[in-house]
Amino acid sequence: MGERIPIASDHAGFEMKEKIKAKLIAKGYDVQDLGTNSPASTDYPDYAHPLAQEIESGEAKRGVLLCGTGLGMAYAANRHHHVRAAVSWLPEIAELARKHNDANVLVLPARFVSEEDAEAILDKFLNTPFEGGRHQPRVDKIEIEGTK
Repeated sequence: MGERIPIASDHAGFEMKEKIKAKLIAKGYDVQDLGTNSPASTDYPDYAHPLAQEIESGEAKRGVLLCGTGLGMAYAANRHHHVRAAVSWLPEIAELARKHNDANVLVLPARFVSEEDAEAILDKFLNTPFEGGRHQPRVDKIEIEGTK
């Protein structure tokens, strides 16, 4: 089995989460679905925090979150140390988030991207390395010790 990638969504991202989960499995990733498990209304922090905790603790290297706009999931996930959750609506945004910001959580705005676009965004996120170099000191400045 490949890299373990947790994935989670609220109700607005549920249908697309199921499709993205299948794509990840087909690509050989070990996918851990943290919910939600239906399109019934839910609260996005209930799903963002457990996924972000896995990144924060080092249990997972990368993760995928989905909600309607992506914003709520990103707000909640980015409250955790060492989490850099990037809302990406174009492959180029995901590519730059990886190259320049070492994003480790992809957040998809399920109501604003097609399934085809979501897969292209996911591919860029998974296959683009962090450039490091001049970007590393900037990424280091994101972490503020003593805050949470």
